[in-house]
Amino acid sequence: MRLSYAADDEMDEEQPFWRHRRWQLSASFLALALCVGLAAVLGGGRDATPSAAAPAGPVIGTLGPDGSRPQGCRTDDSAQQIPSAAPRDITWRPLNGAQTPLSASAGPLKTTGPLLWCFAHTPMGAVMATHTISRQMSGPDWPTVSQQQLVPGLGRDYFDAMRASIPDTGPVQTPNTLAGFLVVKYSPGTATVRVLVRQATVRYVSLDYTVDWNGVDWQLRPLSSGGLHTRALPVVSLVGFVLWDEV
Repeated sequence: MRLSYAADDEMDEEQPFWRHRRWQLSASFLALALCVGLAAVLGGGRDATPSAAAPAGPVIGTLGPDGSRPQGCRTDDSAQQIPSAAPRDITWRPLNGAQTPLSASAGPLKTTGPLLWCFAHTPMGAVMATHTISRQMSGPDWPTVSQQQLVPGLGRDYFDAMRASIPDTGPVQTPNTLAGFLVVKYSPGTATVRVLVRQATVRYVSLDYTVDWNGVDWQLRPLSSGGLHTRALPVVSLVGFVLWDEV
C-alpha cells in the first residue's frame, strides 16, 4: 500500500486508483459537468439510486427465506468487543500490488469470481472488509467490486465516474506497508476503521474508512465526494492501534 504524506502525488498513490492529481482533475471536471446537466444522470441526492446497472458476472448471494446468509457463508459473530489484538489466523496475500491481510475467522471466507467476501458481522470483520474491499479498487475488476461491495448512492456514482477516468497501468510495488488498525466506532450497522500505514518519508500515517452492514455482508461506504477514505494524516503515537506485527 503506497502512501507518502510529504508530497501529494506520493501520498495519494495509496488510494486504489493510484493517481491523485488525475483524480482531482476528474473530480473538478465532473463537478462542472454536473452544473450543466449531469445531475439528472447521477441522481439528485446523497442517497439517490445509482444510475449504472450492475454488470453481468459474479454476484454475492442474497439472504435466504429464513434470513440466513448466502449458502456457504457462515461466520462466528460472537466476538462483538473492539479488538485489542489481531486474529492469530491472519495470512497475507498480494492483492493489486500490496500485501493484504486475510483471516480464516473474520474473512473474507468466500471467493466468487473477483469478489472476496463473507466477512464476520463483528468489529474484526469490519476491519478485514475495509482492507480487502479498498485494495480491490486498484485492479481491473473494480467495476464489479464497486457494484457489489460499495454502498449504493451518489458517493458511489461519483467514485465510479472518476475511477473510470483513470487508466489501469498494473500493480505498483512499494516499500510502504499496512502496519495496523484502530476501530474508531462500531455498531452492528456501521463501523469506522482507521488504517495505519508505515512508509518512508513520514514514518506512519492514518486514514479512516467507513463500512456498513447490508444484511448480507459489510460494504465500503464512499464519501459524498466519491473518495473512499479521509485524507491521510501523520501519526506521532501508536497508542490505541492494533499492530499487525504483534500477531
